[in-house]
Amino acid sequence: MKALKLIYFMSLLLGVMFLIAPAGETQPQPGTKAPVITNSYAVDKGRYGIIWKIYIEAEATDAEMAKIAAVVDQPGQGRYPTDFTLLKPSYRNHLKGYLQWNTFSSKGITLGEGDQIILRISVIDKVGNESREVVFPFTFVSGVKDQPKPLAPFDQEGIPRLGYISIDLKGPGKGKC
Repeated sequence: MKALKLIYFMSLLLGVMFLIAPAGETQPQPGTKAPVITNSYAVDKGRYGIIWKIYIEAEATDAEMAKIAAVVDQPGQGRYPTDFTLLKPSYRNHLKGYLQWNTFSSKGITLGEGDQIILRISVIDKVGNESREVVFPFTFVSGVKDQPKPLAPFDQEGIPRLGYISIDLKGPGKGKC
């Protein structure tokens, strides 16, 4: 009987939490403007397993920025679920840095020569406004050793890492995302 009461209580508690907590995304407030990505840069090719750095600079317009959304499309696999990077308070009004993506798969998958992906990055503010996407096509090729030095305004020392992209790519024939 105690176990049944405990299950009932936990179910009731979870139900109340879902009613109180916002369901996922916040709806944009009318009359507010989305954040703006003012600069971006990333190389467009590299070997499989590269540590890919995606540089962005963005600023808030009406509300503080809350997170960065990363979405990957892979031909033959489809679109992967959105990966979010939560922003530290120091980056909520203006940010300039890079997202790091270790492109190797933890599942032992290897992508071949010429395999392509498309990365889409946007910034979302605290009231739900989303910036325009910045699109980064990338092709896996051998023979590329290291990423070149980034272009201005990201060519300075000390550009901070904003976070990691945690998306595990799938190889050919491994099922849709």
